[in-house]
Amino acid sequence: MRITKAEFLKSGTNKSHFPTSGEPEFLFLGRSNVGKSSFINALCHRKDLARTSSKPGKTITLNFFHINDKITFVDVPGYGYAVRSKAMIESFGKMIEEYLTTRKELKVAFLLVDSRIEPTDDDVTMYEYLKYYNIKTVVIATKFDKIKKSQLDHAKKVIKETLGLESANEIIVTSSEKHIGFEQVEAIFDKYID
Repeated sequence: MRITKAEFLKSGTNKSHFPTSGEPEFLFLGRSNVGKSSFINALCHRKDLARTSSKPGKTITLNFFHINDKITFVDVPGYGYAVRSKAMIESFGKMIEEYLTTRKELKVAFLLVDSRIEPTDDDVTMYEYLKYYNIKTVVIATKFDKIKKSQLDHAKKVIKETLGLESANEIIVTSSEKHIGFEQVEAIFDKYID
């Protein structure tokens, strides 16, 4: 499904704020600076659909986007930002948990990790968290254009082993700048559209 229409729908921090359309939802998660906003914008062929906060780590809302009048993207603020207070981290955790445990519309969670570095402890924790709740999870390795092609197999191996994936085939390698890997992501959406 090539995305031809994308618009901001609403923001929310608890289930009373979430959309009620019943459309299939796809969740995007990743640590701060992993390139999540750039990935969503490139996927939607927009420059400023998903915006970064002027103060990284301050925004703690789920942002919902209506895509092709058929599905909904859910953008989660980046995690792992060091200056977040303990109270803010706890509220962030509760918001994510409420979404994951109550949202029947959620079909797939896309966990974005940086292909250039080993997944962080926060990445591992988030992946284990998603698996604990039996959420179908696809790992997106971003910024592929920033590494040499000869390093790709090693990068995928590191991601696979660090996260404990059964197969490196569970990783989609992407580049927002060069639109690499997007067809594989778009094919996942097609599976959930009637």
